[in-house]
Amino acid sequence: MAADDSPRTTSIVVMGVSGSGKSTVAAGLVDRLGWDFAEGDEFHPPANVEKMRSGRPLDDEDRWPWLRRLAGWIGEHEQAGRSVVVTCSALRRSYRDLLRDGHPSVWFAHVTADADLIRDRMERRTGHYMPASLLDSQLAALEPLQPDEPGASISGAGQPDQVVAELLSTLEKERGSAARPSPERG
Repeated sequence: MAADDSPRTTSIVVMGVSGSGKSTVAAGLVDRLGWDFAEGDEFHPPANVEKMRSGRPLDDEDRWPWLRRLAGWIGEHEQAGRSVVVTCSALRRSYRDLLRDGHPSVWFAHVTADADLIRDRMERRTGHYMPASLLDSQLAALEPLQPDEPGASISGAGQPDQVVAELLSTLEKERGSAARPSPERG
């Protein structure tokens, strides 16, 4: 993207399977940047949450309304000139295409980790409705970020501060000043 047509804002979509470290990375990005934040799971309708809680994976028909709500939130902030960080599994290319359709600000941060590490994290965490039993279905559905998609993949197995620093360095190289803290944050 040429400097003269780069977006005014950046919407970092921290993506990956459940348990990969999305929320931890997103929190680090928000702490460093001071941007608005949304936890993608909070955009799920109650029926989706209940389905996952009961151990049943979501299908595309469950996901489309959820993804449209997230894309709407991104678009509202983009129109207002506000950069954001949002978590979203964004497992398939078609989901990511929907999120960035008409939203040039979107940049994906694909957090990856070894399946055994992710399973261990999921089994130890409390207060989350996504059971570890759904990890295999998420891994099967995952279509890794492709070279023509805006963003970067990074291992979430490292220290959170290092993961965040590496993502911000990559974003800075690709988008320049779009990776800077918000003015009100300094």
